[in-house]
Amino acid sequence: MLRNGLEPWHLLVVAIVFIVLFGSRKLPDTARALGKSMRILKSEAKAMKSDDTAAAPVEPTSVQMAAEPAAAPVQPEPRQAAEPTVATS
Repeated sequence: MLRNGLEPWHLLVVAIVFIVLFGSRKLPDTARALGKSMRILKSEAKAMKSDDTAAAPVEPTSVQMAAEPAAAPVQPEPRQAAEPTVATS
């Protein structure tokens, strides 16, 4: 069924669809943003890989997790309505 899965004319059709959908003005910006995202992803993956080899992972114990206090939710103080002033003349 997919013997000729990706031929050059398939890529041409996909490119034409992208140009029609997004317009030729938006494509360079989109490609630039995609390139930046890929560079960031690669640098973060390298950083994670070097962090994993540099330091051994530390597993939290149940005692450490139980010792952390749970923060109580902060409730805002109710506002008091301003009393209307009556002007006497």
